[in-house]
Amino acid sequence: MSLEGKVALVTGGGQGIGRGIALRLAQEGANIAIADVKADKAKAVAEEIMALGRKATIFIADISDRAQIHAAIDHTEATLGGFDIIVNNAGIAQVQPILDVTQEEVDRILKINLEGVLWGIQAAAKKFKATGRKGKIINASSIAGHDGFALLGVYSATKFGVRALTQAAAKELAPFGITVNAYCPGIVGTDMWVEIDKRMAEVTGAEVGATYQKYVGGIALGRAETPDDVAALVAFLAGADSDYITGQAIITDGGIVYR
Repeated sequence: MSLEGKVALVTGGGQGIGRGIALRLAQEGANIAIADVKADKAKAVAEEIMALGRKATIFIADISDRAQIHAAIDHTEATLGGFDIIVNNAGIAQVQPILDVTQEEVDRILKINLEGVLWGIQAAAKKFKATGRKGKIINASSIAGHDGFALLGVYSATKFGVRALTQAAAKELAPFGITVNAYCPGIVGTDMWVEIDKRMAEVTGAEVGATYQKYVGGIALGRAETPDDVAALVAFLAGADSDYITGQAIITDGGIVYR
C-alpha cells in the first residue's frame, strides 16, 4: 500500500468527495483525521476507516477560521503520531447570476472556498517545516477553476483562486521538498450537485434534474463522476509516485474541459 504509515488530514471529510478521499487514503494505508463542521457525519466516516484497520480521529472545525485549521493539524499530529498530507477539500457551491450576488454571499464563499484553502496551506506548510517532513498539500479546485461557468461566476472565481494559490505555494515551498497540487472534479453525483441542480431549476425555470442530466450528457466518457474517481487522483497525488509533480491543477472530469 502506497501510503502505509502516513497520516492525512481531510477537511470536509464527513461526506461526498471528502468521504471518498478519506476512505481511499485509508485503503492505501494512511491513518486519517477528518475535519468537518458536522460531528455525526465525521464520526460515521471515522468508524468506516477504523473498520478498514486504520486509525482515525475527528476534529470539529470551521476551515474558514485560521486558528481552527491550525488546531486541527495539531490535533492530528498529537492523536495519530504524525502529519504528512493535507487535503483541503471542504468547500461550498453557489448558484447565482453575477448581477444578483450579494455582499453576504460573496463574503461567505470566499471565506470557505478560498481563505479555507489558504489557511490549510499555511498551517500544513508550517507544520511540515517544523517537523522536517516533505509533506503533500492537495487542494480542491474544479473544472470551474479552468472555465468560468454561467450562474457559477463567484464559485468559479474561488476555484480559479485555488489554482493561483496552488501555483504560488508550490513555488514557495519547493525548496523544502513540499509539493502542492490541486484536483479539479467535474460533475460528481453528490449532495452538492443535488443542491446545485435545485438552484439551477429555480434560476432558469428548468425542471429539477434537467440541469444535472444536461451536464452529464456532455461527458465524453458517458457517465457522471463518482467520489471514487476523484479519490483515485488524490491518492496518486498523496503518494510517492507524484513526488516530481507540483503546482498542477489536474482535471478529472471524464471529458468536459480539455487543457
